[in-house]
Amino acid sequence: MTDKLTEAEIKPLTDAGWTLSDEGDAITKTYQFKNFVQAFGWMTQVAIHAEKLNHHPEWSNVYKTVEVALTTHDADGLTALDAKLAQKMDELAER
Repeated sequence: MTDKLTEAEIKPLTDAGWTLSDEGDAITKTYQFKNFVQAFGWMTQVAIHAEKLNHHPEWSNVYKTVEVALTTHDADGLTALDAKLAQKMDELAER
């Protein structure tokens, strides 16, 4: 099992716009794109990285909006996998 993130390790994620769930076991973020094609293209890029990490987001897409939740179910909380995927999502969204 993977170790859960500490509060100090979660802080950079919340500083980057991620919201910690009330239970402290997930982070969420809403991404807005110019249109559906950009939103779907971003999701495709993220999917490739998620597959490489073997760590998959919970997400939904409506037109140009993508809502994301990250958690590690096996650890019942946030782990380095969540932080790594969150950082990659933010990086890809900035392009």
